[in-house]
Amino acid sequence: MYGYRKVDNDLRDMGERCGKHRVARLMRLAGQRSHTGYKRRPGKYGGRPAVVVPNHLDRQFEPAEPNKVWATDITYIRTHEGWLYLAVVLDLFSRQVVGWSMGERMTRELAISALLMAVWRRKPMTGVMVHSDQGSQYSSHDWQDFLKAHRLQPSMSRGGNYHDNAVAESFFQLLKRERILRQIYTTRAQARSDVFDHIEMFYNPKRRHGYTNQLSPVEFERQYFLNNRTV
Repeated sequence: MYGYRKVDNDLRDMGERCGKHRVARLMRLAGQRSHTGYKRRPGKYGGRPAVVVPNHLDRQFEPAEPNKVWATDITYIRTHEGWLYLAVVLDLFSRQVVGWSMGERMTRELAISALLMAVWRRKPMTGVMVHSDQGSQYSSHDWQDFLKAHRLQPSMSRGGNYHDNAVAESFFQLLKRERILRQIYTTRAQARSDVFDHIEMFYNPKRRHGYTNQLSPVEFERQYFLNNRTV
């Protein structure tokens, strides 16, 4: 659920004026508060990556325009049928999810499918930097071959340093605390539908971000192109 600041912004857009502190007080009285995420899935992590490339991004998370830097990562969602894995690709300029894929296994095909969606949707004219961690999906030869075939520049976080991919990590935290936390989906299909709805119907077109001046990713990019279009 949203925190009081973003609820206040939504109310302002609707013509209501009551002040963020009053919104916070009313939410507290109603027992409503923003959610926090759940812990990392237990298990073993590590192993030697097949292919490692330098950290070209180097935590420069604020590109000046779209389709310059994409960040990608994979997370998990709990269901009664077992884990559902979600791979996403985010444009760091607007924080928009430009590609995603879901599956029962955390494979390189899952990661590549999300990136394929991003390439198909955005059709970048110049080489985009694609930043990931050193997981086996991203250090595979298949991943590197896909990047090369589509003229995408690879970049990788340093081993075990999740801060190097902080934007993707932040997106997953938002997803879990605003949509998934305290939910146990009966089936993977139910989880897929709900995550799809969150990304395509809420997060991209409506979800406000402090980084984008309290605009949604879609609106932030729309205003960029309006201000930078050639006459």
